[in-house]
Amino acid sequence: MTAKIERVAAIRWIQAQMADYGLTMEELKAAGCFEPPPPQPPPPPAPPAVVCYRNAEGLTWDGEGEMPSWLKRAVNAGQSVGFYRVG
Repeated sequence: MTAKIERVAAIRWIQAQMADYGLTMEELKAAGCFEPPPPQPPPPPAPPAVVCYRNAEGLTWDGEGEMPSWLKRAVNAGQSVGFYRVG
């Protein structure tokens, strides 16, 4: 079925339901049938990232994705990544 045919079928079904139950447009409006739907609740917050590496300035990295520039600079200067490991 095309979208246009489905739409026509849906309208006819609604009209039939209104006739079967004796509903009027005014009753449907009063019941809030034409109000916009309520907004969806926001998604729950993401869990905090687990800190795996931290430097003396408090900059952190969770070990996921690309290594941050502060840690790259330290490694390039000869420091081991393990030096910054937390825990």
